[in-house]
Amino acid sequence: MNLEHLVKEARSGNDEAFYQLMRLHKDKLYKVAYAFLRNETDALEAIQEATCRAYLKLSQVKHPAYVSTWLTRIVIHICTDEQRRKKRLILRSTQPETEAGENIGESDQAAIRLHLEEALAKLTPLYRHVVILKYFEDLTIREIAAVLGQPEGTIKTWLHKGLNMLRHDLGKEW
Repeated sequence: MNLEHLVKEARSGNDEAFYQLMRLHKDKLYKVAYAFLRNETDALEAIQEATCRAYLKLSQVKHPAYVSTWLTRIVIHICTDEQRRKKRLILRSTQPETEAGENIGESDQAAIRLHLEEALAKLTPLYRHVVILKYFEDLTIREIAAVLGQPEGTIKTWLHKGLNMLRHDLGKEW
């Protein structure tokens, strides 16, 4: 069964077609969710929420050929909402947050990854989303523009600004 046929069947109420549609996209959606949330449990919850929202809103898909982009956008919105919610919880916390020092036995690769994740976390959400989609999910500028619903020129600008902020934060050696 091709993708467009699956979407049409799912829209007509065929639950098995919807299940097959989600199975086709599960790996990609999980990668996107994990790239944003950096936690397996949160990523799986985001996929579960995206599945529910997609099931309820499947009738809103305008072009069956773009269902992959539509599902990715749902996941990104859910991840963004979750990040905002977590940020509010951290800000409400009464205990000041302390920076964890690096363990002496920690590998260089883990330290580099941690440093990079911290730098990514400092970016504004739009810049972080574009950088993650480009370099962690290997999407093209055109695909990112479709996912975020923005012109390609805007995506290029956000990517350029995000990379400059990362370079500034990480230093010249990066």
